[in-house]
Amino acid sequence: MPRFSVIVTAQGLAGRLPTALDSVLAQSFTDFELITVCDTPDSPAATVTGEYTDRDPRVTHPTGSRATGMHAATGTYLLFLNATDVLTAGALAAMDARLQETGEVDVLHLAHERVPWWVGEPVAERGDDDPTDVRRPVWATAYRRAFLADHQLTFPEGHFTDIGWSGLVTLAAGRTAALDTVCVRRHERRPSGNGGGATPAAQRQLLDQVELVLRRAAEQDLPQDTSGALFDHLFAEVLDTAATSCRRAFFRRAGRLYRRHRPAGHRTRGLRNRLLARGAYATFRALLGAERRTEQARAFATRAARRWRRGRPRGPYRRYLRGPLDENLAVYAAYWGRGYACNPAAIHRKARELAPHIRSVFLVREQDAASMPEDVESVVIGSRRYWEVLARAKYTFNNVNFETAMVKRPGSVHVQTHHGTPLKRMGVDQIEYRAVAAATGSFGRLMERADRWDYSLSSNAHSTEVWSGAYPSAFTHLEYGYPRNDRFYTADPAEVTEIRERLGIPQDRVALLYAPTYRDYPRDVSAQFDLARFCAELGPEFVVLLRAHYFLEGDADLQQAVSSGKLIDVTASRDTEDICLASDALITDYSSIMFDYANLDRPIVTYADDWDVYRATRGVYFDLLAEPPGHVARTQDELIRVLTTGEWADERSAGLRDRFRERFCRFDDGRAAERVVRRVLLGQSEEELPPVVPLHERLPVPAARAAVVVGPRTHAPAR
Repeated sequence: MPRFSVIVTAQGLAGRLPTALDSVLAQSFTDFELITVCDTPDSPAATVTGEYTDRDPRVTHPTGSRATGMHAATGTYLLFLNATDVLTAGALAAMDARLQETGEVDVLHLAHERVPWWVGEPVAERGDDDPTDVRRPVWATAYRRAFLADHQLTFPEGHFTDIGWSGLVTLAAGRTAALDTVCVRRHERRPSGNGGGATPAAQRQLLDQVELVLRRAAEQDLPQDTSGALFDHLFAEVLDTAATSCRRAFFRRAGRLYRRHRPAGHRTRGLRNRLLARGAYATFRALLGAERRTEQARAFATRAARRWRRGRPRGPYRRYLRGPLDENLAVYAAYWGRGYACNPAAIHRKARELAPHIRSVFLVREQDAASMPEDVESVVIGSRRYWEVLARAKYTFNNVNFETAMVKRPGSVHVQTHHGTPLKRMGVDQIEYRAVAAATGSFGRLMERADRWDYSLSSNAHSTEVWSGAYPSAFTHLEYGYPRNDRFYTADPAEVTEIRERLGIPQDRVALLYAPTYRDYPRDVSAQFDLARFCAELGPEFVVLLRAHYFLEGDADLQQAVSSGKLIDVTASRDTEDICLASDALITDYSSIMFDYANLDRPIVTYADDWDVYRATRGVYFDLLAEPPGHVARTQDELIRVLTTGEWADERSAGLRDRFRERFCRFDDGRAAERVVRRVLLGQSEEELPPVVPLHERLPVPAARAAVVVGPRTHAPAR
């Protein structure tokens, strides 16, 4: 059997999971097994784990909870982590060395660090061997498996399971030891700031766990100092929970437990404990209110000082903020004001249709104002009217963040629409990638902006999990799909034909959209991809639609390709959806356009000549090459072969695309914008919204050359 079984639970944190798993698999001490427990077999976390299982026999991934992982474990010692934890280099070797010194102890407590995801320095905590401290983290403790089996110890169901588990382990353990070497580093989730605290059901479960431990303790003849210390640790957890949301029923039951189980001769210390012992609920609430007001005043002073240093908010904006919110005003912005585009534009169009009583205003940069549609009301960013509508709008929509100076007013509603499904690391998940983190700037500022979000839009479950980890704040997920993708289902063949004619695509040509992504590292694109040669060797049946500004300047061969009709530059087009509709297939590398394009059910080819560099430099959430949306080419010659031999549209390509669509196109069905407008602007409940059409029942608009390129999976030429 292995020396260690490392059990990692991954519910809701697929974005952090690769870092956690890599930290275990990179250990110099190799006598271990790695068990990753996922809540459902089709969750994003399970998909990520499956990639590791395929390439390393030490990794298994049962479905269930930590109890499931315990049942599957065969190691001498068990270590419980989750996706926010990493093992430090040499951790398992240090643990083994310590156990060689101590012999087979039941429990080994580990020194550890708590590291904020968003800002701040790590806080180290020693692995002290205090036999009564039930609040020590489960994730920084190694347990002897035979000891757990002998005492039939397992994790309880529900909330606050760690306090019950640790209490029962403490009462049952014979020999324990500690290790002062930092072995586990936890990336702490950011406080949500919603003030809601634990639910009534969760609070009841906490008291159930505390009562269970106290009853077991009463059955044992514990020394007075031991029972008193255990009692204090348990009620410290109770009081911390009461401080976040103290309900009368919870406080009364906790007080009864305190009085019933207080050890004989034990002295009650601290004002909160005394109030709990007396059952003085009203006084306890008053104390919490006074403490909260003091903390709020301190936080307000800190924010005011920060604004003073920044010189914000600006003069006109300050005045407008004193006025009331306009309940019928919504403002929209996309790509830092670069015009009428993306999800905000799609929501704006649907809002004018379904909520005409809402005045809709688009925010735009001065240099892009002339490109705005004539029937769309817009204001220039930085103008007096800009500050007025930003201050007074009840609703705000953006696919990036508004500037730091924006104040989130009480009663206002902010929807973060995003602008793509994340393959590359985002938000605070970029911290460990230094070059990207340096370009991002202050993660504290980033999280201040994310704190303004009320809603975050998702197009698939993968995105929901990533946004939860990358922007750990208190927003609500809207799993409605991306409004900009509605057109893929609402457009008709005549519209596709019109777009192709406008772009100059010959009727008899297969249009290949080439859309590479941005790199965060130096890359000589022209030297690494000979686009002129690519166009020349494809043959006369293809035309390439280029969406990449850096290719054409000063390149005579490419200018010749444009003149001959083999290459069409569509970079200047603001409407990406039009370009996708006009094309018959997509060639991209790691751009998020692949996730949107997959809704069209048209062939996708991945050109991944620098995948290893991109993955190491930028960081990714899953292995694209292991689960691509179609054929993968690693060299230009391979790419040309895939296209000229017809592989790009064969049955294997269709099968890969089907699996990709099942994972990433779950919510896009043509009615995403309607769901957003009805939920946010009209205040309808989830039950009143249009249900998501199952993937197999959807019919996206067919490609113009579909009959030529996709064989038996071709859509009908007319609808």
